[in-house]
Amino acid sequence: MEPVKGRDPYLRELLRFALCCRALTLLLQANLGPPFFFQALFNLLIPDHAADAFSPPRLAEPGVCDLLLERLLGGLSRWDAEHFLFIAERGYVYEHNFAFFPAFPLSVRAAAEVILWPLQRLLRLRSRLLLSAALLNSLFSVLAAAALYKLGCAALRCRRVAFLAALLFCVSPASVFMAAAYSESMFAFLAFSAMWHLEKGQSWRSGLLFSLASAVRANGLVNAGFFAYSRCKCFALQLQVGPGLARKLPPFWRQLLSLASSVILMCAGISLPFVLFQCYAHTRFCAPGTGLSQGIPKPLLQLALDKGYRLAAVDGLKPPWCSQRFPVIYSYIQEAYWNVGFLRYFELRQVPNFLLALPVVLLGSWAAWTYLTANPRHCLTLGLERRKNEEEQGEGKPGTGFCCPAVFVYVVHATVLLLFGVFCMHVQVLTRFLGSSTPILYWFSAHLLQEHEPLLWSEGTNKETRASLSEKSVLGNSLAGSYEKGISENPLVRLLRNYRLNTPVTKCILGYFLSYWLLGLILHCNFFPWT
Repeated sequence: MEPVKGRDPYLRELLRFALCCRALTLLLQANLGPPFFFQALFNLLIPDHAADAFSPPRLAEPGVCDLLLERLLGGLSRWDAEHFLFIAERGYVYEHNFAFFPAFPLSVRAAAEVILWPLQRLLRLRSRLLLSAALLNSLFSVLAAAALYKLGCAALRCRRVAFLAALLFCVSPASVFMAAAYSESMFAFLAFSAMWHLEKGQSWRSGLLFSLASAVRANGLVNAGFFAYSRCKCFALQLQVGPGLARKLPPFWRQLLSLASSVILMCAGISLPFVLFQCYAHTRFCAPGTGLSQGIPKPLLQLALDKGYRLAAVDGLKPPWCSQRFPVIYSYIQEAYWNVGFLRYFELRQVPNFLLALPVVLLGSWAAWTYLTANPRHCLTLGLERRKNEEEQGEGKPGTGFCCPAVFVYVVHATVLLLFGVFCMHVQVLTRFLGSSTPILYWFSAHLLQEHEPLLWSEGTNKETRASLSEKSVLGNSLAGSYEKGISENPLVRLLRNYRLNTPVTKCILGYFLSYWLLGLILHCNFFPWT
């Protein structure tokens, strides 16, 4: 890894770029000021979609400041954001609200009550919640970019690729969901931070962050696999040491007991928020005498009647999931309200949504195939084989970058999420699902840019000696110089400024990231089905 003396110039430039990207996203979605022209144009070309989405009535009359804030940040409250804001304001009133985990709405409510307390005379609670969500997600997305950079430095052992990947995260195809009142930014920050601490060997701190992540999104449970794999790998490598070192290790049964106990305890801790949330739902809906309909405002009761939303244990009627052997409300809601299940989305009318998700499916599949072909033995042995020479990273591949051995578990994680998303989920959410859960999309995109774009090649590489690329070589050497001196110019900005000189691979990657960033703003903020 390239040494960095003093304060990390890469991190400083990354934070600046992340803040600029978040500010630009908020500006473009606003219905006030210069971006209003674009919003008006988008509304003409793509009118607001008449969606049967969750839209609870506003119980308090909005003031002037509330209306102004709605014009500024109203685009961030579409679709699932309505659920999070409603939960933050009213709690879990309806059954299908339990599809959304509590950590993010609790954080939004806490920030609205504490940090934005001075604004309570100017803004209603709902407006303060929206402002709180926008501020929190801006903070979480910047911190997530920093955590991804630190994780990349630890796992890839290549600061340049880690930096470029973190820059790509700032213009992620899921950027609009990182800014809106969704839980993606918070989850990405917690997940990437937990992975980084695990790479540093800080297991308990990593476990705590993974546990918090599972209180944000259900797929946080899958992250327990990182800790389990880490412990199993250490155990397998210990079994392969030489006779001299083996005598210094504890007995085999003690090592096995330590492995089993640590994995069970850590996985139980990571799963604890999910279990407690399901128990809370069971208490609300299945326990006798816990119906809270008496304290629910009449407009919300009327909404339940009009839309068929189920309230908690009204008139002693319990939902069907209460009588299941394992009464888990989350899986029931996904199946009953959103028709989520294996191959249920494979319908002819869903072809446009599959086309919408096609780029991220291709990118994720390409990443998995590239890693598999570069490290076949490492993949077949699940990375549990001790290498004769730790400096020699197998199959003639370097020990740094995307194809290094440490990336194996991340590739497996991303592939599992990809397959589950394609076959068991609403496939149009796959972009934000993967974009906030795995670093592989950004690492592999940065790897492709570093491999195929001469503007990013260091001075002295063989590829730059080709005469046909002389103009690119001059720019590439200049950019390489900026890496050595600090960060004189953002490499992603440099690529965009010299877009006509980019290779086809670079144009495809940048085109995908930026077009989906803008497309997400257009469709999501115009209430079009892009969730």
